Amino acid sequence: MSVAIGYVPGAYGQGGDDPDFLRRLVELGDRYGYDSIWLSDRIVSDRFSLEPMVALSMVAAWSDRMKFGTSVLALPLRNPVVLAKQIATLDFLSQGRCFPAVGLGGEEIEEYEACGVPKEDRSKRTDEAITLMRRLWEEDNVTHEGQFFTCHNVSITPKTCFKPSPPVWIGGRSPAAARRVGRVGDGWLVSGATTGEISHGRDIVFETADKYEREIEEDHIGMLLGYYICPDRDKAVAQTHQYVTRHRPDVNFTEYSALGDVDDVSEVIQRYVDAGASKFVVRPLCAGEESVEQLNIMGEEILPRFHTT
Repeated sequence: MSVAIGYVPGAYGQGGDDPDFLRRLVELGDRYGYDSIWLSDRIVSDRFSLEPMVALSMVAAWSDRMKFGTSVLALPLRNPVVLAKQIATLDFLSQGRCFPAVGLGGEEIEEYEACGVPKEDRSKRTDEAITLMRRLWEEDNVTHEGQFFTCHNVSITPKTCFKPSPPVWIGGRSPAAARRVGRVGDGWLVSGATTGEISHGRDIVFETADKYEREIEEDHIGMLLGYYICPDRDKAVAQTHQYVTRHRPDVNFTEYSALGDVDDVSEVIQRYVDAGASKFVVRPLCAGEESVEQLNIMGEEILPRFHTT
């Protein structure tokens, strides 16, 4: 399997004081040959965050090479017909470079309330939304009468360049998330997972896909990996603790992050490859301009070790 490494801006998406920050990140990605750039989704937050569908339209215009996607989009908070239209438009204009990754959303009840969506329905809404979006991309005159969404004899244009439709990657570390991938998704993009969880989840994905007589490509297992390159690993651990988006109560963040010098970070990536992941979204565990420096080092020193073709 070929390995592809993309990136996401720093842990909290710094750059709120500089509208050109995203453009510079895109230029960096093209300069080093990163596979893709990904933006996170938070509709309601005190922290600076761009609306990803709008921001990705700028990415599509600034780069004619890189793939781009959401990491991950809170699907229950979105209308699937409108979202299907947005994704189809981005896919068409970028000639098939848009890769939507979706999830159930965060845990904060305020965001669901603000968007008018009951949190308790989010799992079923996600499954139904994926099914409806895929039909809208692949069919004309779609009629759908579901638990949450209804439409009659509707079509959207443009149809996507990526045939039969853009692959929908699904986030989430739990076995339930892996089963959802096998049941309705096209790929698994997980964050905060150990190598053992990647290996186990990968088995669940493909076992579930077989059960539902679906086919998922072998290399559609992805890992969102926090990293920090520093000659002193102990210093790296101390400096990055505050930039981990969500600390797990059961596992120290060092078990699912790549910290240390170039060789240390490369070894961690290789361990995930050996566990069954082949698509990576790396996230610098630092702030502001230092994230650009970290992405430069990753691009110069580590990407050539894995982007061999």
